[in-house]
Amino acid sequence: MADPLVQSGKRKREEESESTQTPGPRGDKAAVGNGTAASTSFPFSGFRLQKVLKESSRDKIIFLHGKVNETSGDGDGDDAVVILEKTPFQVDQVAQLLLGSPELQLQFSNDIYSTYNLFPPRPLSDVKTTVVYPATEKHLQKYLRQDLHLIRETGEDYKNITLPYLDSQSLSIQWVYNILDKKAEADRIVFENPDHSDGFVLIPDLKWNQKQLDDLYLIAICHRRGIKSLRELTGEHLPLLRNILQEGQEAIQQRYQVREDRLRVYLHYQPSYYHLHVHFTALGFEAPGSGVERAHLLADVIENLEYDPQYYQKRTLTFALRADEPLLKLFQEAKKN
Repeated sequence: MADPLVQSGKRKREEESESTQTPGPRGDKAAVGNGTAASTSFPFSGFRLQKVLKESSRDKIIFLHGKVNETSGDGDGDDAVVILEKTPFQVDQVAQLLLGSPELQLQFSNDIYSTYNLFPPRPLSDVKTTVVYPATEKHLQKYLRQDLHLIRETGEDYKNITLPYLDSQSLSIQWVYNILDKKAEADRIVFENPDHSDGFVLIPDLKWNQKQLDDLYLIAICHRRGIKSLRELTGEHLPLLRNILQEGQEAIQQRYQVREDRLRVYLHYQPSYYHLHVHFTALGFEAPGSGVERAHLLADVIENLEYDPQYYQKRTLTFALRADEPLLKLFQEAKKN
C-alpha cells in the first residue's frame, strides 16, 4: 500500500495478473508523506515514454514504462513505471459538474439523444497516479500484459516445486514490516489487534481513495511472521483467522457503516507478496483478483480448517500464472517428467 507519491508504489494494487515471484512494487523504503493532500512533485525528473505495458478501457487504467533522470536522452537514465487511473465519481460532488455553464463539446445529436465531451473543473478531474521508482526488470515484466495459464497444484507440488522456487527468490517484504512496526503508514491504520501471535493491522489498500464506499478496499496484515500464504495455514492458525474475520468486520462497520453482509473477505492464492494478509472489499466491487481462480473466502477457509486442520496442506489448489513466469516453466517441466 505505498502512497502514490512514494518512490516504491503500491501494496497490491494487486492486478489480476500479478506475478508470483515479484513482491508488491513498494520496495524497501519507508513511506513518506502518508495521508497528505499537499502539493508535491514526482521523485524523479523528466519522463520519456518507452512503452505502454498494459491498459484497460473497462477499468480506465494504463501502465507506462518510461526513462527518467536522463542527462542526454540516450537511455542513460533510470526506469520508472507510472500507473494512471481515472478515479470514481464522488456522489456528493458530481452535481457540481453540471452547475453553471460547463465546458462541452458536442459529439452526437439525434432527436432527444445527444452525446458530449464534458471537461470538468480541476477539483473534479484528478487522475490517481502510482509511481514505481526505481523500477526493476521484474517490475516491468510484472505489469506487461501476458497470457495466463491455469495451474493445478497438489500438496506435493507445493513442497517439491513451489516452495523451493519461493525459497530461491529474494522476495523482500520490508515494506510490510515497516507497517507492522509503525515505521510507515501508521496514520492510515484503521484498527489493530496488537497480539504478536493472533493479532493484525487493518489498513486501507491504496486502490481505494476512501472518498466513496462503492470500491471499499482494506487489507488485514497479520503480526505473526513466517506464514507465507493460504497453503501454510493449519488448525493452529484458527484463532488468528477468526480474529481477522470478526474484528475486521466490526472495525469496518464502526468506521464506515458497512455491514458484514456487504463485505467480501478473502485470501489470494497465489498472493502477490508472501506474508499472510486478508482482503476486505465491498461486495458489489469487482476487485482485481476476486475471481474463482484466485480468491478464497475467509469464512470458508476457517470452516475447512475446522473440518480438517491439515486441509490446505493436502488440497489441490488452482491458480493462474503468467506466460513469462519461471514457476510456470517449472510446472510444465515437472508435467513432462
